[in-house]
Amino acid sequence: MSKHDDGLPASTFRSACLSLVLALMPSMALAEPASDLKPEDMSSTKTYSPYAHQNFPNQVFFGDMHIHSNLSPDAGLLGTSLSPSDVYRAARGETVTSNTGQPFRLVRPLDFLVLTDHAEAMGLASMIRESNPILLSSKRGREVWEGFNGGPESAMKAFGKLLSYTEIGKDPFSDIDMAGSIWPDFVKLADTYNQPGVFTAMTGFEWTSQPNGNNLHRIVVFADGADKTSRVRPFSLFDSQDPADLWDYMENYEALTGGRVFAHVHNGNLSNGLAFTAATIDGTPMDAAYAARRSRWEPIMEITQMKGDGETHPTLSPEDEFADFERWDVSNLTGSAPKKPDMLRYEYARSALLTGLEVEAKVGANPYDFGFNGTSDSHTGLPSTGEENFFGKFAGTEPSPDRHNRDVIPAADPKLRIITAQESASGLTGVWARENNRGEIFDALMRKEIFATTGTRLRVRLFAGWDFKPGDELVPDFAKLGYTRGVPMGGRLQSGSTGAAPTFIVRAQRDPDWANLDRIQIIKGWIGADGKAKERIYDVALSGDRKIGEDGRARTPVGSTVNVQTATFTNTIGAPLLSAYWRDPDFDPAQRAFYYVRVLEIPTPRWTTYDSVFFKVPLPERVPPTVQDRAYSSPVWYSP
Repeated sequence: MSKHDDGLPASTFRSACLSLVLALMPSMALAEPASDLKPEDMSSTKTYSPYAHQNFPNQVFFGDMHIHSNLSPDAGLLGTSLSPSDVYRAARGETVTSNTGQPFRLVRPLDFLVLTDHAEAMGLASMIRESNPILLSSKRGREVWEGFNGGPESAMKAFGKLLSYTEIGKDPFSDIDMAGSIWPDFVKLADTYNQPGVFTAMTGFEWTSQPNGNNLHRIVVFADGADKTSRVRPFSLFDSQDPADLWDYMENYEALTGGRVFAHVHNGNLSNGLAFTAATIDGTPMDAAYAARRSRWEPIMEITQMKGDGETHPTLSPEDEFADFERWDVSNLTGSAPKKPDMLRYEYARSALLTGLEVEAKVGANPYDFGFNGTSDSHTGLPSTGEENFFGKFAGTEPSPDRHNRDVIPAADPKLRIITAQESASGLTGVWARENNRGEIFDALMRKEIFATTGTRLRVRLFAGWDFKPGDELVPDFAKLGYTRGVPMGGRLQSGSTGAAPTFIVRAQRDPDWANLDRIQIIKGWIGADGKAKERIYDVALSGDRKIGEDGRARTPVGSTVNVQTATFTNTIGAPLLSAYWRDPDFDPAQRAFYYVRVLEIPTPRWTTYDSVFFKVPLPERVPPTVQDRAYSSPVWYSP
């Protein structure tokens, strides 16, 4: 006789089960089929599950919003062979072969990607390689084809001639529809790789405005699939170098297709003072309509990417010991004009936020109330942002023993030259959303509930309100409390009750595959009673037993475990998780202000140090051997 674990005969066991089923059948028979009720439909329904009504963003997704394949002329014509398909495969975590024949793989797949090849001469390299008949039908196209097939010296002359057209503003291929032959397939490919819930592939392109060599580039990002994006062509500098005309293009796209689109600003440190001024491109002071349009169509900015970090500069923030980070500050994009000190305040994110407050005080609209994102700006097709996995940003700067001293920005004046060793591994965008799909990602970007990292996947979450209390940063339902009683990063605080000051709760968590955290800081900027822009840094959470002084700062560094000789570090210092409650001790309700969070990791080896050990070459002198990667939350604003 068979028995079960409880020793009952099988027949007895079956009888007991049957009795139980019969006892439950009345309630089972009365049960209605499960419905597809949404949380908003159940707002008045009491449910046992605490998550049935929950509809706020509860997941973080990491992605790269600025990367190039061989379709970009400054990638494909300089040795990049990886196609758009290769870029998507690499972002999804597959092992791909790099442009120099080396295997590459991310530590973990990205959650989303915006492939952003240049609008200008998109696909030119492929057309040259294929001897494309459309290209050869153009007089200029045939000249370029012959130049690039005439040997290295001839190819460099042809490339230089092409670059000259970006200054003239005249399309050298106006007699053929180059974009028309590339763009439809380009946008359909994004649909092919888009897998809602698994991997989000979004369509975009880079608008390459650079008057007199000054970088005013924008990255255009669409929310839509090929059914809508194929109805337009990318907007190029040959159409206009004025950002206002790009805004017209995006407005017309939405009117034509019913779709959605925005642009984010390239980091401004190579603009030589033009990126974030209080004026239009022709120098006319902004009025309210212009400021509001810029805010509408450019809701976020790249605060960090391969061309250096764009948060702030030591000259602008002399009290900030972490301001001297991954600097490119000697010239414009082409190395044709030196940087002057008075240009700096119009190039960096923190000073741009202050300029936005100044403009808002004058005209009633803030052109620079943007969120922060981080990107790789990789021209290799590889979304490589880890110091330990750095594959350069151009095909010629992929891993090799002699890559450190190659030109990235060549210049006649050696003082204006930028070399490979100065390339930054940055960066990534973290997005708070409920689901990994185009709509959710795009919505989060538009409401600025995003943060930037300099390459790792540490997390940060910020809420601001008027009545958070000490200990609220420790509650298990942190996000629910934050949304109930405050606004998230990217939000605006309205005036509180008399005598109230803004309160903040913030959490940060280390990248599970990387370094512990050093500290959390809140950076405040405001317009003083004297009408001048001011800034201040507050340390609000520290690892270890360090203390915050009465001035709100902790002057003791976290220390370092880096062994430069072996390119290793340990997590024996720092903390895996930090949290803080903070109340602004210097709040004046009459003053416009912004607040954002900066989270610092403990020191780790810089990619140049990994190179030094792997290739057994000396450390380059122009960059430090260690780096403190970081994250920047989008700001929260207060207006009287």
